[in-house]
Amino acid sequence: MQRVFSETPECEAAIGLAENLQLYFVNRLNGLSQIFGDNTPFEAVEWFRDEGNHGGGMRYEARDVHLFNRASVNVSQVQYADLPKKNLDAASAISTIIHPRNPHVPSMHMHISYTRMKDGSGYWRIMADLNPSIFYEEDQHRFIEHLNFITPDQFETGAEQGDRYFYIPALERHRGVAHFYLEHFNTGDFETDLSFAKYFGEQVIDVYVSIISDALAQRTEVMEEDAAEQLAYHTLYFFQVLTLDRGTTSGLLIHDQNDIGIMGSIPSHVDKAMLQTWLDRMEPPQDELLISLINALPDGEIVEVDEATKKKLADAVRAHYKNHPEALAMQADSAVVPPTVANHE
Repeated sequence: MQRVFSETPECEAAIGLAENLQLYFVNRLNGLSQIFGDNTPFEAVEWFRDEGNHGGGMRYEARDVHLFNRASVNVSQVQYADLPKKNLDAASAISTIIHPRNPHVPSMHMHISYTRMKDGSGYWRIMADLNPSIFYEEDQHRFIEHLNFITPDQFETGAEQGDRYFYIPALERHRGVAHFYLEHFNTGDFETDLSFAKYFGEQVIDVYVSIISDALAQRTEVMEEDAAEQLAYHTLYFFQVLTLDRGTTSGLLIHDQNDIGIMGSIPSHVDKAMLQTWLDRMEPPQDELLISLINALPDGEIVEVDEATKKKLADAVRAHYKNHPEALAMQADSAVVPPTVANHE
């Protein structure tokens, strides 16, 4: 089976960029595994859209359980060159989430994607956010200052949109402590935007690897209360991703052929009892969604989110928005809401 990608030059350049960033990040993370972990490299897992006829992707999953709670670096392209009635030419993306095992070492999410329509228009989505379980001001400052340095013309907009997107109204707090999000980014010059996306991705990877390298070297003592704080934050992360994150929901609604990859951002364990305490904070019909997610989890209070559970969670999200399509308007947004699902129809 072979993946068929778009031959449009812009789409070829976008998927090439995503694949190069993926290998760069995986190599940097494998280097950390050699120094701080058990020297077990990430493992490649391939998936196909419509048996490869409409693209697919490759994700690298962490196998070093000493160093990582969960970590995934995903690259994909979905294309419709042979379907003239589709308005979308192709959508190419790298999306990655790293959850270190040590609660004193922050998680990080990054997403860079390019969407190209058959009328020749296109736009980028560029995101990065730092997500610590235990807050360290020096990590936050370092990440924000570097974002500011590499995006002098876009930082104010990106930070404002990021803070808006990652806010959780029901809990009156943000997911993460540093946010950057550009939606529908297009200066009118594809090569300039491609270079910016490349520079942004490489610089975010570099500053994050630098932050966690120092943290792994210095913050070696982990107390029981630290692990409890990490579990609480992982539960909040689970809650935000599956009840608010527009990108995750759109991916699940477009097709069901990469559920495990799309759900790669979910930490290994969540506190089911904590999720239940948030039910009365949810507005209808999102309270029904949270009930469905809780019911999809295994029995118990602190539960593992394995691959079988991820499939159940994905099915729960799809069923909810099929029954309540109006609830999509209740998801997180920035200044612009992209018609991601409609692009694939």
